[in-house]
Amino acid sequence: MNGTADLVKSIETLTSFLPNNPLGTPLESNWRYMTATYTEWEIATYGSIFVHEVIYFMFCLPSFLFQFIPSMKRFKIQQDKPEERQWGCVKLLLFSHFCIQAPMILGTYYFTQVFGIKYDYDSIPRWYVLAAQVIGCAIIEDTWHYFLHRLLHHKRLYKHVHKVHHSYTAPFGLVAEYAHPIETVVLGMGFFIGIVTFCNHMVMMWVWVAVRLLETIDVHTGYDIPWLNPMHLIPGYAGSRAHDFHHQNFVGNYSSTFVYWDKLFGTDKQYKDYYAQLKNKQQ
Repeated sequence: MNGTADLVKSIETLTSFLPNNPLGTPLESNWRYMTATYTEWEIATYGSIFVHEVIYFMFCLPSFLFQFIPSMKRFKIQQDKPEERQWGCVKLLLFSHFCIQAPMILGTYYFTQVFGIKYDYDSIPRWYVLAAQVIGCAIIEDTWHYFLHRLLHHKRLYKHVHKVHHSYTAPFGLVAEYAHPIETVVLGMGFFIGIVTFCNHMVMMWVWVAVRLLETIDVHTGYDIPWLNPMHLIPGYAGSRAHDFHHQNFVGNYSSTFVYWDKLFGTDKQYKDYYAQLKNKQQ
């Protein structure tokens, strides 16, 4: 009997984080409370704004603190360039978040109604379905980002739009969404195309928000600490060093998440040559 009880307890522990767990979870109780207490409009609107703001600044916090920890300096990619104009970055971010992104988020509820996106706990997809949906969203967003980002580097467009983002040649986490309003909308379309394609539940939308924010903040941190971020376990993940070079060099490495498009079109050549030369100097 003790063996059976221990087995049941172990299974309950291992599966406690999974959606649709028949044994019950904190996720279930909290999600049922949320859907019973708030309307779908409130969940889609206020909930989405809350999720975006909390996750964004929470993920930015570690790299912000790194600058005050001497032992972390060895992980900084551009060690001769400290974080600068951080308050100016915050001010534009707050404007962008509440004057550009928040109005866009106001349309979330109407999107869920048109496309039949569910809110109830029992309809939450299993974790592996969520994972597949998020991977699909990442592939779509990365493709959109590569071609539109590359277009924004065209000489006729760059100085009018994308130059705002590149005003930071040594990026830090908060720079991830520091951009011209037009860029916020244009590049942000890739995020929504994935949702339109794969989303069937509100929780999937929020999971994709979290993953996308984690990725874009990670590549802008200015620090290369692969063991700190599980994203580096994904095959073909570009990481902070590749995007940091893009800010430093202004050309190449146009993808947001993966390395595949840059490899295919050879837009990672300068990046590879740079690090090959750097490696030769260190030997």
